[in-house]
Formats: sequence, C-alpha cells, structure tokens
Amino acid sequence: MPLYHTMDYEVKRLSSFVCRRCRQSWRLTKTTTAAAMHGALAQPATDNCGNSMTQKIVLAYSGGLDTSIILKWLQEERQYEVITLTADIGQGDELVSAQRRAESLGAAEVIVSDLREEFVRDYVFAALRAGALYEHDYLLGTAIARPLIARHLVDTIRSRGADAIAHGATGKGNDQVRFELGVYALQPDIKVVAPWREWSFDSRSSLLAYAQRHGIEVDTSQTGEPPYSMDANLLHISYEGACLEDPWTPPPADMWKLSCAAEQAPDQADYLEVDFEQGSPVALNGQSMTPATLLAQLNSLAARHGIGRVDMVENRYVGLKSRGCYETPGGTLLWTAHRALESLALDREEQHLQDDIRPRYARLVYNGYWWSPERMHLQCLFDRIQTHVSGTVKLKLYKGSGSVQGRRARHALYDEKLSSFESDDGAYQQADAIGFIKLNALRLKTIAKNRQS
Repeated sequence: MPLYHTMDYEVKRLSSFVCRRCRQSWRLTKTTTAAAMHGALAQPATDNCGNSMTQKIVLAYSGGLDTSIILKWLQEERQYEVITLTADIGQGDELVSAQRRAESLGAAEVIVSDLREEFVRDYVFAALRAGALYEHDYLLGTAIARPLIARHLVDTIRSRGADAIAHGATGKGNDQVRFELGVYALQPDIKVVAPWREWSFDSRSSLLAYAQRHGIEVDTSQTGEPPYSMDANLLHISYEGACLEDPWTPPPADMWKLSCAAEQAPDQADYLEVDFEQGSPVALNGQSMTPATLLAQLNSLAARHGIGRVDMVENRYVGLKSRGCYETPGGTLLWTAHRALESLALDREEQHLQDDIRPRYARLVYNGYWWSPERMHLQCLFDRIQTHVSGTVKLKLYKGSGSVQGRRARHALYDEKLSSFESDDGAYQQADAIGFIKLNALRLKTIAKNRQS
C-alpha cells in the first residue's frame, strides 16, 4: 500500500512527505521515481525523523485457506508487516495449527487471545437473554462472534501502533459487513483492507493454486476438492460451500464435526438441570460453572444425543440467499430451557413485548449492528425484563431433541390454585367471564351487523 495512505504520513507533493508526529518535512532520494512509490517506498526503511516507514496491519487470522493466503498476499503485494490476531473462542485444536501456520508464513507477530469466557458471558448469554433467533432457526453463532473480534482488532491496532486491519470475509458474505461496521463503530477513522474485494482470485480453486505455488499448507477433502467454508466457536460450527451450494443435496454424513446423527444417538435418555439467574445460565446439575465451562459441558452432552443440527437457506444482508448448515448443541438446549423458564416467570405482556421485538434484535445482530445504539438500547430492555427470570429447568436429551420435563422459577407467576380444574375456593369467579366476553365481542358484533347487507 502506498505510504501516503498511512496514518503517520501525508503527501505534500509527489516528491515530499510531512511526518504527522513531529511535522518535519523530508524528501525522496533523487533516484526514487514516482513509479517506484508503490513498491520501493513501502519497503522497510526510516524517514528523517527515525520513524519506521513499514506499515503494520492486524489480520483477523483463523489459520484457514483464506486468511493464510491473505497473510502472504499482504506481505508480497502490499508490503505490509502483518500481525495476526487469532481469537480463541472455542475452536479447539485449530488454534495450534493456526499459530504454527502464521509463524511459518512469516507473520511479524502472532497473537492468540483466549476470549472464551468473554465470548460466552458478554455475547452468547446476552443474545440468549434477548432470545435471538434469526429466521426461526439460526442461533447466530458466527454473527455473535464478529463484534468481539472487531473490538480486539481495534485494541490490537492501538497497542501495536498499526495502520489498518484486514479480514478474510468475501464480498458476497455477511462477515465483511459485521467486521467493518464493528470496527468503524469503535474507531471511525480506521483503515480496512478486504482482499476478497481487491485481488484477482475469483474462486476457492484459484486460492488453492496460489497456495500450492507458495507452499502454503491448507486442508482439503480426501478428493482434493476445496474444503467447506467453516466457522467454529463454543456456540457452534457452521458449514457453507462445496456440495451444500445445491439446496437439493443433503449434507454428507461425514461433514458434521460435533454431533452424531439422531438415529445413532444412545437409546437411553439423559436428564439434566440448568439453573438461571436473571436470564443467564449459572449452573449445570446444581454445580456452578463459568459461562464457557457450562456451555462446553452442554455441547458435549447435547452432541452425544444428536441435538442442534440445522440445515437452512437464509437471507444474507447483502441481498443473496445462502444455504448454511449449523451445529449448535449446547446453545439449542439453553434456548429451549430459557424459553421454558420465561413462560413461568414473566407476565403475558412482557413475553409478548419480547416476542414482538426479538426478530428485530436478531436481524440487527445478524446484519452486523452489535455496536449500534439501537441494539444496545434493546439489550437494556431485554436485560431489565430478565430481572425475574431466575430458576431451574429440567431437560430430557434423547434422539435429536432436548425436551422440557419441568421448570420452577423463584418468582413464578403461575398460580396452581387459580389454574386448577379443581375447586379454587372462589379465587376465580367464572361468571365474570360473561362481561369480559361481551365487551370484547362488541366490536365484532357491530362489524358483522353492518357488513352483512
């Protein structure tokens, strides 16, 4: 990238620069031509003030095909000093290979940040309290993680004195929007490099060819085809691409990484209890756990019973439809349990108010507006309603489903005496229903009389 795009230098004219740190002017050497500015000047050097002229960029690095090639591309084509940031949000063994791969590709600094507790506590559980579900099926596993990564990208830029951030999201996907809206909300003047919108590669096959030319290690299927586009964290694993691009083709049995098929699940059911405090899970089977530990435990239990698989065609924010497959075992159990507890602890109008605005909240998160004022305002409303959602839910895990077996709330609004078909000792006067029905029927009767003719 030309030096005149950095934060530290500004061009006065084609042959001179002014250092923004000390305002001292300096000139290019006589042998340096304007045509060489893009290449030669972007090489490691110092100006007259002794400031490094090499641009630093922080890459959101997963270790997969796209970001590994992007790392090399940023070095070779843009002459960046690349700092990789890998967020540990529960990917597991992927982290070791990602760190090793970044080092082998010559990253200037390899950062792996353990964000598992923060991810579950501040993002997963926040969305759970809001009951977020996109288009009836998607528990937003990828969408919830992006604002967290965006925040740490901004923090890393500030701490390392970098000039820009880069990501591996494609120009057709949602993640480009999520990353960039996130970083712009947190640092408005940030520079973003999105190689998929700039380079000449137009397919995963062309990326594989580039990787082979540069000796970049990537994972492929046994047939040598490009792998699925996958995203894994403590909440889920998502799958896109390859044979899934045909909506008529069923997901291959060997694609799923977390859960077994429901028909292969144990014949014996498991039962568990989840405790909630103000809408957030705090204990499993009576044992208090940290957020990340609790979700990891639920993932293991639910996956064993084939719970949490979703195959859907969704509407991307950019206007495309996309087929995605998701495994969200523990999250599915938490969503089911949370709804069951709300039914006991919340007033009818509180529940209905939430149901009215939950789809909008889910769309905001899906579309990348986590750091927007409207999402945060809605979060405050949900969290206020969740104040009395404390109690325990009992679940049965069996053959692909987690069904509610019981629930109890500390502030339950359910009154067994009032609801009973047995005698309530006059607590509810059934005759009162006559006037209630007549008043509510008045408008319907009026409409019917006036529109029959």
